[in-house]
Amino acid sequence: MNLLSINNLSKIGREKPLFTGVTFGLDEGDKAALIGKNGTGKSTLLNTIAGVLEPDEGQVVINKSAGVSFLPQNPLYNKQDTIREHIFKSNSPKLNVIREYEEVCEKMKDSNSSSLQNKFQELTQKIESQDLWNYESQVSSILSTLGIHSLDRKMGELSGGMVKKVALAQVLVEDTKLLLLDEPTNHLDLETIIYLQEYLAETKRSVLMVTHDRYFLDAVCNNIYELARNKVKLYTGNYSEYLAKKETEAEIEANTERRIESVLRFERDWLLRGPCARGTKAKARIQHDMALINREKFAADRNFTFEVKGRRLGGKILELHNLSKNYPKGFSDNGQIQPVIKNFSYTFNKGEKIGVFGNNGSGKSTLLNMITEKIKPDEGEIVKGINTYIAYYEQNPVFPETKLTVLEYIKEAAEVMEMNDGTTLSAGLFLEQFGYEGRIQHSPVSTLSGGERKKLYLLRLLMSNPNFLILDEPTNDFDIFTMNILEQFLLNFKGCLLVVSHDRYFMDKICDTLFILEEDGGVSGYVGKCSEYIDYRNQLKKEKLIAQKQEKSAAPVESKTVAQEQSGGKVRRKTFKEQKEFEEIEARIFSSEEELIQLEEQMSSSDYEVSKKAGERYTKLQSQLEKDYARWEELSALG
Repeated sequence: MNLLSINNLSKIGREKPLFTGVTFGLDEGDKAALIGKNGTGKSTLLNTIAGVLEPDEGQVVINKSAGVSFLPQNPLYNKQDTIREHIFKSNSPKLNVIREYEEVCEKMKDSNSSSLQNKFQELTQKIESQDLWNYESQVSSILSTLGIHSLDRKMGELSGGMVKKVALAQVLVEDTKLLLLDEPTNHLDLETIIYLQEYLAETKRSVLMVTHDRYFLDAVCNNIYELARNKVKLYTGNYSEYLAKKETEAEIEANTERRIESVLRFERDWLLRGPCARGTKAKARIQHDMALINREKFAADRNFTFEVKGRRLGGKILELHNLSKNYPKGFSDNGQIQPVIKNFSYTFNKGEKIGVFGNNGSGKSTLLNMITEKIKPDEGEIVKGINTYIAYYEQNPVFPETKLTVLEYIKEAAEVMEMNDGTTLSAGLFLEQFGYEGRIQHSPVSTLSGGERKKLYLLRLLMSNPNFLILDEPTNDFDIFTMNILEQFLLNFKGCLLVVSHDRYFMDKICDTLFILEEDGGVSGYVGKCSEYIDYRNQLKKEKLIAQKQEKSAAPVESKTVAQEQSGGKVRRKTFKEQKEFEEIEARIFSSEEELIQLEEQMSSSDYEVSKKAGERYTKLQSQLEKDYARWEELSALG
């Protein structure tokens, strides 16, 4: 079934058309990504499809029975709304019933009045009659997995990462068949990104998204739409397949360009001889030659790499001695002072490239702000070497009001960059390598898109020639083209690098050591890639869940007593729906464990196809089993 039809869509940008004649559609179950360089109009196109912007030409038709949910790049919200009010703002009849049910369940934690009991029974019957238990279970699972528990908190109290999670939850719980997502992974922690990746890969809902996360693109998408030269072109397959097709396409176009140039050399000689144009054949030949001369010439993507000469680092680079920082009273849920960074010491060595890993709110930006002296530690000291020059790319840079042009803004940092091979690169040429070509260099900085402005801010930092780079979420809002150039620069960078990013591909490529920010404020180290650490952590989590399950199975009465003691002797009893879910999960766990044993035998088969299918099923089943264990733990703690 067709869900989305786009016909001849056009939109004019600040100086020229962003896109013209865009025509494509999405069918049920399609998972597509829209990719392109910063400033080409990806977000504008997505906003136009969502109905936020009006097209200059063309039309967007969305199947009435499908419904659409849109996650903008920067979600809008009312600061006074509670999380519950924001999430359940949809007019979906199903969601309205679930909202009422959630509200009653929340109230019943503190009161068990007859009016609440009656309302609970009424809603239970309504959910039963409309067969909404599965839908309610999905809503609860989404909220729980995203770590959204206190639904009465005000939106204005939340961090940027938490606002993005709530906005994401609002989109995922809506009863729609089409999802439009603009940079859905920005500001999310790795756990949430992995959950979202698995959800989108498995859901039957159709998806059109803008994202730069290459692992995400590979795992989710079956179609890639590239926005370039004002047009949208379809490449079937995931991102890796797109890259392979682009490489083949570029080779064919380059060969075609060479053949045309070879023909034109002869034709130009003929034209210079001044042929008589009175004959029909001569006229047609001249017109054909002029069309070839004035054609849109093939321009391959630049594979720009650069290695600056760099400032010399001294013997002492940067030392952190017993750094500690606490949240002020009122920031944590219990209103108490809470350690963010606790007693952290480290001495940086030449050439280190370290990634900082932790969930949202764990203190990653706080650590970087202390190192760069944006904020003061509560305890400890920072000792910087006399030759250490730090450049800090902040997660949400504040751009001062300026009338400077793009070129003037960059020249404030430096007129030229000296390369490691002794050559120099002017500010203008440097900008060209990053896509700022022609008139845009002389346009005011204020006219740039969000992604273009952030990229310009980064380039200005690089032009200052630092020997210690600190980057806080540099991958947010950057196109893949820019990411590739930045990665090559960082790989060749001879100074020290400290980076926070939730882009696993970027982290795997750049960093081989991690600072792990723990929940209690401690900072530990991990030698290895980001993906290796995620696998290691998942294995620990799985072993812990299995041990807990075995412990509870061996002593269920004792476990319940502990739960009662922790809650002051009061344990909320399972609702009818929760008891039903508990029994279903328990049966599913036993079934899954038996199937895993069978799959392990099949995986050792000499038949490659049997072994491959068994391995794929084993991985998927193992992932589902971890979720079942976690939910089983939650429900088993109830009375």
